[in-house]
Amino acid sequence: MEDAANLPLWAAIFIAAFLILGSGLALIGAIGLVRFTSFYERLHAPTLTTSWGTAAIMLASILFFSVLGGRFVLHEILIGIFVTITTPITLMLLARAALHRDRFEQAGDFGDPVSKEDHTDEKQEELAEGRKPL
Repeated sequence: MEDAANLPLWAAIFIAAFLILGSGLALIGAIGLVRFTSFYERLHAPTLTTSWGTAAIMLASILFFSVLGGRFVLHEILIGIFVTITTPITLMLLARAALHRDRFEQAGDFGDPVSKEDHTDEKQEELAEGRKPL
């Protein structure tokens, strides 16, 4: 394999564009994670940017190693498939767990902090009687 100094200009431009796009999307996801206030809002930004950012960086890596190696390299596609499948599933499970927790603690709207009036005595009575609390 050759060194990166022998990379053709057209390939270097495409690789740089994909890397800038992928890192820009990752930055947008990080900003969204910090900026949004509720847990449910914070789930959305990293999910999209992780998938698309990983795809752009993966394309840059495929192009770089394919051009330098003189053969088509597809190893990175496995990484992309893994990230594309696992990230949304993981965040969906986190959202379901948070929704279950909020319903159990009787939070108002999604994202609102749990109210102090959680009717603990009523929950304990329902549990003692064998009923499921809402």
